[in-house]
Amino acid sequence: MDQTKFLTRIGLLLWAVLLSSCNEEEDRNRIFFGGQIVNPSSNYVTLYKDNRTIDSLPLNLNYRFFKYYDSLETGIYKIEHIPEYKSVFLEKKDSIWVRINASSFDESIVYSGRGAAKNNFMMDLLLRFEKENSFLSTKYSSGSEVFTRIIDSLLLEKKNRWILMDSINQLSPIAQKITQAAYIYPYATRKERYALLRGTLWDNKQDSVYFDYRKYLSLSETDLAFFDPYINYLLNYLSEKALDSSQNYFRNRQKTEFNIKRLKLIETHVKGNVLKNNLARAVAFEELMNLDNQNNHEKFLKQFIVVNNSKSYLNEVLDLHNDIQNMSAGKKLPELKLQNHQLKVVSTAEIINSPTVFYFWSQTQMSHYRNTVIKAKALEKLFPKYQFKGVCIQPFNEIVFEVHRMMNIDPKTQLAFTNFDKDSKKWVLSLLNRAIVVGADGKIKEGFGNFSAPNFEDLLKNN
Repeated sequence: MDQTKFLTRIGLLLWAVLLSSCNEEEDRNRIFFGGQIVNPSSNYVTLYKDNRTIDSLPLNLNYRFFKYYDSLETGIYKIEHIPEYKSVFLEKKDSIWVRINASSFDESIVYSGRGAAKNNFMMDLLLRFEKENSFLSTKYSSGSEVFTRIIDSLLLEKKNRWILMDSINQLSPIAQKITQAAYIYPYATRKERYALLRGTLWDNKQDSVYFDYRKYLSLSETDLAFFDPYINYLLNYLSEKALDSSQNYFRNRQKTEFNIKRLKLIETHVKGNVLKNNLARAVAFEELMNLDNQNNHEKFLKQFIVVNNSKSYLNEVLDLHNDIQNMSAGKKLPELKLQNHQLKVVSTAEIINSPTVFYFWSQTQMSHYRNTVIKAKALEKLFPKYQFKGVCIQPFNEIVFEVHRMMNIDPKTQLAFTNFDKDSKKWVLSLLNRAIVVGADGKIKEGFGNFSAPNFEDLLKNN
C-alpha cells in the first residue's frame, strides 16, 4: 500500500477512536465537528444552515479546523471552502472529522468518527450519480416505459445499499429520513427532467401512468427544506407543472411568465413558509440572473413579494436586483479593494487606466485557469489597447506564485478578491467564465461577458 495513503488511513482511524471516546455524560447535546483541508484555497471553512452563516472556522498551521458546539440543532448543514460546498448532516452526540482535498473536492471527502456513516453514504451516492449521468443521458431518447424501468432498477440498487447501511449503523429516524431522501429524490428529479424533455403532448392516461411515483412523494417536507436533492426535485416538478401540454420547455424556461407561474404554483401547491420561501428565493435567483429579462424583472418581483414572507430573503433578492442594475453597460464599475501580486490591497479605480478586461479563476480549477490564461495572452496580441487582468476568487498564497512562475504568467496582471462574499456579490460573479469589460473611464461596456465564448472577440471589436 502507498505509504501516504497508509498514514492517512491510520490518522483517520486514530481520530475515529478519539472522537468516539468523548464522554457522553459530559454533554449529551454537544456536537464536535472538525477536519483537515489538503491543498486549501483559503484559510477558513464556513458552516451554513438554512442559508445563514453559523460559523467561520479558521485553519490552523496544519490546515485543520475543529470546534465543539453546545447548541447546534439537528439537521442539514453546508460546509464551504471557497468556492466549493457540500451538505453534511449533523445531529446530537455526533463527533465528525472530515478530510477534504480542495483540488478534487467531491472525490476526496471522507468522514470518520461517530456520525460518519450517514455522511459517507450520501457522498458515495453523489459520486455514483455523477457516474450514472453519462449513461442516463443516452437513455432520454427511450420510450417512457423503458426509461421508467431503468430508473426503477437504479433506485432499487440504492435502496438495497441503504438497507445494508441502516442495518449496520442503526440510524435515528431523522437520519433515516434524510439518507433515504438522498437517493429517492435524485431519481424522481430525473423522471421530472425526462417529462420536461419528452412529455409534450402526453394524454391524461400517459400522464397518470408515468407520474404514479408522485403520490409517494411530499411537497411539504420542512426537514428537507434546505436539502439540495429535495429542492432540485421540487424545482423540476414546478417547471413541469408550469408548462401547458403543448409547450416546449427550452423555449419557455427563459420567459418571465414561466417563472411567475412557478411562483404561483409554490403558493398553491407547497405547504410550509420555510419551504415556500426557499423555493421562491431559488426561482428569483434564476429569473434575475437571466439578463435578457431585465425589462420584466419588476413584474416578477411583485409576484415574489406575494409568495415570500421572509424579510431577509426579500432584502437579498432586492440587493441582487440592484447589483445587476449597477453592472449594466454605461454604469461606473463598482469599486472593489483587490489584492495585487505584492499582497497589497489596491482599488480598482487605481487599476483601470486604459480599457480593461477582467477575467476570473479559482485555485481549485487550475485546468480552467491554464486555458483562460492562454486565451488572455492571445487576446492581448489581438487587442493591444486592452489590459487583461485575472482575478482569483481566493486570496493569493505561495503556491499561486509558484504556478505563475511555472506558467510564465506576469504577476502584475493578476489580482485577487480579499472578501469573496462581498466582492462576488458586488460584481455579481456566479460563473468563472465571466468577463467584465470597462473603458478607460471606468464605465462598464459589458458587465456579463462570457470569456470562454467563441464570439468574445467580437465583443472587444465592437467596444
